[in-house]
Amino acid sequence: MSLGTAPVVDTAASATDKVAPGDPPWPNPRVAWYAAAVFALALMFAFADRGVFSLMIQSIKHDFGLSDMQVGLLLGPAGILFYVFIGIPMARLVDIYPRNLVLAIGIVLTSGVTALCGIAQGFVQLFLCRMVVGVGGSANGPGTYSMMADYFPPRKLARAIAVMQIGFILGTAGAQIIGGRLLGLTAGWPPTRWQGLVIHDWQWVLIFIGLPGLVVAAMIRMLPEPPRRGKISHGQSLPIAEVVRELWRRRGVYGPLFIGLALSSIEAGGVQEWRAAFMQRSYGWTPQQIGLWSGTIFLVTWPIGMLLGTWMTEWLGKRHKDAPLRVTVISWALCIPFMVASPLMPTGELAIVVGSLSGLFAIASSVPQNVAIQTITPNEMRGLATAMYLFMFTVFQALGSSVIAAVTQYVLRDESRLWLSIAITAAVFMPAATVTIWRGLKPYAAEIRALEERGVL
Repeated sequence: MSLGTAPVVDTAASATDKVAPGDPPWPNPRVAWYAAAVFALALMFAFADRGVFSLMIQSIKHDFGLSDMQVGLLLGPAGILFYVFIGIPMARLVDIYPRNLVLAIGIVLTSGVTALCGIAQGFVQLFLCRMVVGVGGSANGPGTYSMMADYFPPRKLARAIAVMQIGFILGTAGAQIIGGRLLGLTAGWPPTRWQGLVIHDWQWVLIFIGLPGLVVAAMIRMLPEPPRRGKISHGQSLPIAEVVRELWRRRGVYGPLFIGLALSSIEAGGVQEWRAAFMQRSYGWTPQQIGLWSGTIFLVTWPIGMLLGTWMTEWLGKRHKDAPLRVTVISWALCIPFMVASPLMPTGELAIVVGSLSGLFAIASSVPQNVAIQTITPNEMRGLATAMYLFMFTVFQALGSSVIAAVTQYVLRDESRLWLSIAITAAVFMPAATVTIWRGLKPYAAEIRALEERGVL
């Protein structure tokens, strides 16, 4: 197989999968599954950066003399400011140019600037670096999901997305284990002085995890570009104004998906970014302890959650048109009690175990959410629509870290009560997110029936 050409078509497999009128046969499954594995690898490095960065927060705060609010800005808004102005236009390129090229460029940018974070000399420089990292990652989600929906027929898409999401698990949990060990390894290193720069011990870890991403970028570029399918027009892409009109026209189905994701992301982002600091302040744990415990338990529970979400989506999909949203509602309802209880636990071990149970059900919702948005979105607007969808995730996840920081610093006025800020955030935002998705069940089912009547599904 030549990776630089269009994917080979497997006619035997294609015969068993429905092809919409005017669309080409489905790509060879071996090529498709290889692409899913490469996407998982890219996702792993993307989330490894974020996971490791959160472990460094106390060291960054100490070495650069930062406040909790400045830390919150580094964890959240730093990654979204450029995303707003450059990220969405960059994701727009997914609908216009070869997606493997756009993805490769984005990963080169993300990995290279992650390494540059290792030579930042203060808050402003580190903030600017984190901004650019957010830009590079903005094309990753829209590009990978768009290609996945063209590699795999609808009946296989949930499993394919679950395989790709393994990268998220390995990146997030692996960052806790490996990142914790690297931070422990470099902890005794004195500051390195080079060409007028002062490089602290934790900054070497950012350099170590940034450079391998360049290899992943080359692998992405060599992936074959799958034929685009499921269009509603004859052009390669729709004008932005037309995409916005189409989303607004179907706001009954897109609205709950977008708003529900935004509300849940505030809680998820805040807890993810502040978990290490919470464990250090409440239980006196070291980054090495946090990384080993969190990473190990998450590596066990999150794959279970991924399998659970995939199985529920496929099983309920045989009985309900709204299966992806139904699974999301069930998953979030189950995880709420554990989210609120985790920071209230008397020991660090119990806090991580209870938190991992909330993570199990939360990760179960990731597969059906992504299946839902890719299933109902026409191909020529899939990149931009997915970018807008992930924009809600990125922006509000980033705001989550600032929300928790603001509650701790301005409402509770006590850094040691970070645990209470986390519990309050979970108790407010996750129930609201669950109700929002629940309100979208009927509109989503009606949308699926309409697509079936048109022969798209």
